[in-house]
Amino acid sequence: MRFEPKYRWLPTPYRSVLLFIVWLLLSQSVEPVHLFFAVVLALVIPLFTLRFRDPQPLIERPWLGLRYILRVLADIVTANAQVALLILGPKKRLKPAFIKVPLDLQHELPITILASTVSMTPGTVSAEIYPSKDSLQPGEPMPQRWLLIHVLNLSGTEAELINDIKQRYEAPIKEIFQC
Repeated sequence: MRFEPKYRWLPTPYRSVLLFIVWLLLSQSVEPVHLFFAVVLALVIPLFTLRFRDPQPLIERPWLGLRYILRVLADIVTANAQVALLILGPKKRLKPAFIKVPLDLQHELPITILASTVSMTPGTVSAEIYPSKDSLQPGEPMPQRWLLIHVLNLSGTEAELINDIKQRYEAPIKEIFQC
């Protein structure tokens, strides 16, 4: 599936805004010459690099992205406390496990965000996404993809953990990208 930019001269608007802000921060000035170069760089760099990028879905709902970030930060704080208690307690209580989470996401960027979120949350680590796109023959349809994660302590069932990951992280990512 090919994603065409919405605007021909502004193919990646969020990246352009970021480049504009970074240039002004680096130059530590808002003089007209710096504003001019910030605009030029914010327009030229995305246009020049667009052909080197793999097409990805656009962030359609950035405000949901902010809510997602806040949720992940809260989960990181909570998981840190839980992992600290687990590590300080008896090791017999730990039930490590590898879990295969079926993915509804199809595109690399949303899958990467999901895998990174799982890895950032203490007590879980993304181990692999399979099958990889590189393992397929050209033109072959993409089969069901899986995210293999390692859990430090599986407190419930595998199905509960899979449902929690899909509802808490994957569903909001699908809403953010509308994919």
